[in-house]
Amino acid sequence: MPQLYQHKMLRPSTQRYSVTRPLYSEDTFEDEHAKVYRKHKRLLDHFIQYFTCTSERAKNTAVSLLPIIGWMKIYSIKDWLLNDIVSGVSTGLVAVLQGLAYSLLASISPWYGLYAAFFPVIMYFFLGTSRHISVGAFPVLSLMVGAVVTRLVPDEGLPANITAFEGLTKDEQRILVSASLTFLVGLFQLGMGLLQVGFIVMYLSDTLISGFTTAAAVHILVSQLKFVLGLTVPGFSGPLSIIYTLKSLFTQITSTNIHDLVTSIVVMVMVLGVKEINDRFKSKLPVPIPIEVIMTVIACGVSYAFNFSENHGVDVMTAVEAFPIAIVGFSVAFAVAKVYSVKHDYLIDGNQELIAFGASNIFGGAFKSLAASTALSRSAVQESTGGKTQVNSSNCFVNPLIKVVSVLGAVVIVNLKGMLMQVVTVPYLWKKDRPDCIVWVGTCLAAIFLGLDLGLAVGLGLELLTVVFRAQFPRCCVLANISGTDIYRDRKDYVNVSIYEPEGVKIFRIPSPIFFANIDFFRDKLKDAVGFNPLRILRKRNKAVKKIKKMIKKGELTLTSNGLQATCSMPIEESEDESNMEDLDKPTDYSDLPIQVNWSADLPANIRVPPVNIHSLILDFSGVSFLDISALKGLKAALKEFIRVSVDVYIVGSYIIEKLRNCKFFDDEIKTSIFFLTIHDAMLFIHESHPPKTVSEEVNKTEVSDRNTLTAAAHPMG
Repeated sequence: MPQLYQHKMLRPSTQRYSVTRPLYSEDTFEDEHAKVYRKHKRLLDHFIQYFTCTSERAKNTAVSLLPIIGWMKIYSIKDWLLNDIVSGVSTGLVAVLQGLAYSLLASISPWYGLYAAFFPVIMYFFLGTSRHISVGAFPVLSLMVGAVVTRLVPDEGLPANITAFEGLTKDEQRILVSASLTFLVGLFQLGMGLLQVGFIVMYLSDTLISGFTTAAAVHILVSQLKFVLGLTVPGFSGPLSIIYTLKSLFTQITSTNIHDLVTSIVVMVMVLGVKEINDRFKSKLPVPIPIEVIMTVIACGVSYAFNFSENHGVDVMTAVEAFPIAIVGFSVAFAVAKVYSVKHDYLIDGNQELIAFGASNIFGGAFKSLAASTALSRSAVQESTGGKTQVNSSNCFVNPLIKVVSVLGAVVIVNLKGMLMQVVTVPYLWKKDRPDCIVWVGTCLAAIFLGLDLGLAVGLGLELLTVVFRAQFPRCCVLANISGTDIYRDRKDYVNVSIYEPEGVKIFRIPSPIFFANIDFFRDKLKDAVGFNPLRILRKRNKAVKKIKKMIKKGELTLTSNGLQATCSMPIEESEDESNMEDLDKPTDYSDLPIQVNWSADLPANIRVPPVNIHSLILDFSGVSFLDISALKGLKAALKEFIRVSVDVYIVGSYIIEKLRNCKFFDDEIKTSIFFLTIHDAMLFIHESHPPKTVSEEVNKTEVSDRNTLTAAAHPMG
């Protein structure tokens, strides 16, 4: 079978298909094929189902709430354990020092930052769904906690009037505030997870996440420069904080610690070189070479041997005042987790991640830990050193005696390479999808200059604008027939094939939902496609009929063998129509007229009405998934305008017919019989009602039999 399929694909010109079936409208199809009407569940039914417990559902819930049950079943000790141990130790080297540093941002004792590298990790090991993010302290959350801590327990003056503060020292009061806030953050996250609001992360598109994580990598790169250069840089927060940080760095550039700089350069060169070896010989190496661990151990040994701290002023676990990265924990954690889940082809659950981080922060808060999220640098180390599952997180709590902080900065910078290299996708996005490119660039620039929290908000705003733009201004088009087939395509897209527009028929396609925001756009585009405004013509016709009746009554028009003739040769001036506009919008009243008015011919007494050059209009709604009430009203008005100027309207698209029935859309003018299964069904029906005056040889290839059958012969698309 595969060989036959491949053979056909290599010779598309020899493939043809022929279908013979009755011509179907939606009504005739439903008469012949009974449709099963399913009962839609009520809100109460969903509520009852949600709280109904069965043994199978209890089992699935347990597996969902404890992902460890699922991945431990497939855990390969032989293939993964060594990688996870190496990754855990490598990440632990980074996590411990970052925990110490970020605790200073929270204005609490540094040792409590170590707790963030241990207690939250325990809970995430059992509850988390991401295999590669490193849970622990994050600078933004630390700064947010620090803002509350310093407000309630300021450096100078009395603390806030809180009963729990009585009898505690200032440090103990600050730790109490930090732990309580962490516990409360966990409660909020856990509550949102249990309420299943993790769907909000679906609004974080891959493009947005790519731009956002690239900007976050830039922030982290700048934050590590002070370690690499051995400078003391104050912390900056808010918009343009990265500019202020760079300004502070460059103003002190002449005070760079050469030993720190040289050490960092050597480490970065070595780490980059070994990582290239890991990538090139990935298939031959049993595990990636843990170069980060090796360089850290070597640097610590050299630091002790040469006493860098005293002899050369190299910073040894100094108070790090890192700049704030303003972003909330869950958004960052899920954004990073999503990048790695796509890269390594596994699924993550937004609701379960909320539950996991909620439980982690509740557990950590109970042990006076800092609020936990993830950090891009740690996660990059964890992933790049070969981590396979959550087991690597359980190895992350180590307590090395790190002496050279610049080594950590160098390792972090090198591991940001993957994130920073995402910028190469910008030219591709610009060529393939410019709205997506605008989202990427806008998110990245906003996150860099305004901060990560505002940058994420800007990115979401841009993303929503692109969705609105695509839905509000869809690419409507006029379709034409590929001669000899039942295929209809945009007439502007094909110039070198035999394509024609059926005589007196206009086929109009809208490829998006129709709702309040784009119904006016749809009606305007439809008028442009047909070349006239049906409402304007209807009003002109009603005015003309009223005028003709009035002139006949006054004897100014008489009936002759040639039709109506004016009794005077002078042109009759058009008087003001006293009728209101509502009367003019109604169907034309031809009663009391002795003859039928031919609107295509010249009218007497210089009465002029714009011509209508089509007799049928087909609306291709196969891409319309829903209509709202505003769209229903606008669509109904538009259809009646065409029907009242003698244009037969047909609709293709079965998805919306049930909605139209439920909303009492159909009446004496608009009937269900206007719906057809396909465009070609509608065209064949039109040809029966309005036989074309001249039909080319190509058109003759598609015929309508006496028994209303449809026959099509076509080349399949290559």
